[in-house]
Amino acid sequence: MPRRTRTLAWDALTSLKLTIACLAVLMVLVVACTLAQVRLGLLGAVNAYIRSAFVWWDLPGTSLSIPVFPGGLLVGAVLVVNLVAAQVRRMEMSWKKIGLWIVHAGLVLLFVGEFVTGAVQVEMRLAIEEGQTLAYVESPRELDLAITDATDPTRDDVYGVPESLLLRARTIDVPGTPISLRVKAFHQNAELRNRGPSDPPSLATAGIGSGVAVFEQPPVRNDDQVDTRALFVEAIASGVSYGTWLVSNALGGPQSFVHEGRTYKLALRPRREYLPYSLTLKKFSHDIYPGTDIPKNFSSLVHLSHPARGEERDVLISMNQPLRYEGKAFYQASFGKNDTLSILQVVENPGWVLPYVSCVLVALGLVLHFALSLARSLRRRQAVPAEA
Repeated sequence: MPRRTRTLAWDALTSLKLTIACLAVLMVLVVACTLAQVRLGLLGAVNAYIRSAFVWWDLPGTSLSIPVFPGGLLVGAVLVVNLVAAQVRRMEMSWKKIGLWIVHAGLVLLFVGEFVTGAVQVEMRLAIEEGQTLAYVESPRELDLAITDATDPTRDDVYGVPESLLLRARTIDVPGTPISLRVKAFHQNAELRNRGPSDPPSLATAGIGSGVAVFEQPPVRNDDQVDTRALFVEAIASGVSYGTWLVSNALGGPQSFVHEGRTYKLALRPRREYLPYSLTLKKFSHDIYPGTDIPKNFSSLVHLSHPARGEERDVLISMNQPLRYEGKAFYQASFGKNDTLSILQVVENPGWVLPYVSCVLVALGLVLHFALSLARSLRRRQAVPAEA
């Protein structure tokens, strides 16, 4: 690359105009993301505008999408490179500028923290009733097709097929079982109702699905709503077909068939992550302001049991006091069933501490910079009379 070209590229990369342009684009994205929440929901809008490299536009009447605007991921990456390059070029390596170096490091870390959060943060939920003990958390949006070997009355062997695999594979062998699944149709969101005389025949040939009509619907947009998935799947064991089944998270319970004396159940349920410890809800409290129905505080008194660690203790989880344990944070989110059901939001984010460190660095850098500037100013004032 010619020297002049490298110089022009370096000037553009470290330009203050580029910094201002990136900040302006980010403000536009924040406004657009806020407005888009009406049709996409909070998570959908954030993913579409803030955590993507480009904002895409769906061409009407086609399945094609084209990029029409830079997304927050791309703009943030450019801004981080711009800040680092400008700092290296313009700031001298001296103790006089140490405060500004710390401030810039804090700003860079703030953007890095958002990238880490968008890439690795996992949100789950734990819905638990008083007196109930659970050792797993569930995804609020992702589902699994659970195949349960319920032959043994004392225990269930559960095999989960991820929703992502159901979307892209037509035939799936379930490890640990003689069962193969042949996906006939999968609906992201659907309306289920009793099949009438004028409805088309169902794909289901077994279970309750033969009497259910399925009509595809657009995905829901509100964050407090969940899509009704509908899956038509043929169960095959040792080469024998046991029919095509309709499974859905809108159906009341699992459906089952028997193969060579073993009972297998099929159900579409939230994806589970099993924990090496368990939580028991001892008491849920819903406090209100006296004389009103305005909530004052929600709290859950849970018993934490971790046999491998020999740990047994009670923990109070309230609105402003989460339980942080083994990389997960349990927040009090909601409640139900006449205050006997507590719903905890479970967040796993390895980079959760980065925004706090960033704010501390920015504050420390500003204080240090102004303190050093004040000290230099005081020394100059004291030196003036001495020279006079």
